[in-house]
Amino acid sequence: MNEIKLEMKNISIEFPGVKALSDVDFKMTGGTIHALIGANGAGKSTLMKVIAGANTTYTGEIYVDGEPVEIRSPKSAKDLGIEIVFQEVDTALIPYLSVAENVMFNEMVNNMKRKQVVNWKDIRKTAKETLERLNVDLDVNTIVSDLTLAQKQMVLIARCVVGKCRLLILDEPTAPLSNSETEELFRIVRELKKDGVGIIFISHRLNELFEICETITVMRNGKVVENMPITPQLQTKDIVELMLGRKMEENYKKKNVNIGDVLLEVEGLTEEEGRVKNISLNVKRGEIIGIAGLVGAGKTELCKTLFSALKQSSGTVKLNGKAIKYKSPNAAVKHGFALVPEERRREGVLITDPVYSNISIASMKKYTGLFSVVNSLKERKDACQMIKDLGIKTPSENQEVALLSGGNQQKVVLGKWLNSESEIYIFDEPTKGIDVGAKRDMYELIERLVAQGKGVIYASCEFQEILTLADRVYVMYDGEIVKELNVADTDEKELLYFSTGGN
Repeated sequence: MNEIKLEMKNISIEFPGVKALSDVDFKMTGGTIHALIGANGAGKSTLMKVIAGANTTYTGEIYVDGEPVEIRSPKSAKDLGIEIVFQEVDTALIPYLSVAENVMFNEMVNNMKRKQVVNWKDIRKTAKETLERLNVDLDVNTIVSDLTLAQKQMVLIARCVVGKCRLLILDEPTAPLSNSETEELFRIVRELKKDGVGIIFISHRLNELFEICETITVMRNGKVVENMPITPQLQTKDIVELMLGRKMEENYKKKNVNIGDVLLEVEGLTEEEGRVKNISLNVKRGEIIGIAGLVGAGKTELCKTLFSALKQSSGTVKLNGKAIKYKSPNAAVKHGFALVPEERRREGVLITDPVYSNISIASMKKYTGLFSVVNSLKERKDACQMIKDLGIKTPSENQEVALLSGGNQQKVVLGKWLNSESEIYIFDEPTKGIDVGAKRDMYELIERLVAQGKGVIYASCEFQEILTLADRVYVMYDGEIVKELNVADTDEKELLYFSTGGN
């Protein structure tokens, strides 16, 4: 393959009230794996969207193979062999179409534009050959909605490869993956590198970068602050300090909080379709309960069942010693439950609405008076205070949430529930896709909640996070809780043992 040579000079781009990129220089070649990192809002995804033709209002110069080019549309990027796999893979696939149709989607659209008949036999054959080239074992007739997140990601990569990709951008590709799925992704990335494809790898999991990448570019506040090879001498703390622009303690120190009486008791909770079974747990006031497990263990399903986003078929739930019944998220909110979901863009925020209305939406009762007239002055005042308290980086409360970084979107979700004065806070993979600085902010916010006597359920496949933050931990495997442990008496090895079915 003719290996790509990409060079960007003085790339700048502005959004309303924000200079997202400021005179950025970036270059790479095919057959290499290049890490691009930075804190949330640093400009990583914005820069990559420029390369992929999704941000078209940039200024500056782009050269491919030494020739000046204009990338003002996704098509012009694809014509140059540049492809991107975004973090939210579900939005890029057609769920009701087959694997083959999704892999060959661009080719099918081109055939339709040329008014050519689609040769379904060839579509399935080429899709199968592409997946086999990547050593991905998938039936091309399977409907995409039936796939796991990891499998969907492989389908997206196959779609890129079939389009004669020369440069592949992976934006937080491992965020939804288990350890074994991550290893499989790394194998595919290395195979593509051998074929001369250039890979730009964006990840907040810094340990992965040392394993898979050769060079690293660090961004901060819309600028490149460092570009260097990854060597044995380079340490994670060095990268973190470049990202944040300040020194940072390596280990988070959990504060001591007085744990009170039992706030929430759950006995025999089972979800209607059996995705979680016979769950029994309790949460005390001022306590952080960890829900540990690998991807697919049922953590998300448990969180949604507790919040009644999935239907409960049996079991009892007690709050402050009294049995409660609720059959919808709206009823759960009235009882004092709050859910910060894993898929924040799809389930946690109204992405095209402003920050202030997202913060107030779960608490509209306190902003509405006679004839349901909204007190917009109070609504905005409270939103501005929440923005200040949580350190949400936004030009104003009127900013569209879609224009915020991932970490700041997560803070908006949290602000919505802090504004609602809930009792039980359920966090499902709350640090997914956010940087180390934003993680620390998240930990501190959670500790503020328990200091107020709230109860917190913290579900994560990041075992070190649970050991850092939680007081007790329930380990899940195949939709069930298989072990309860005190965090002070356990370690990552034991959590992994029980989360893989050990007993």
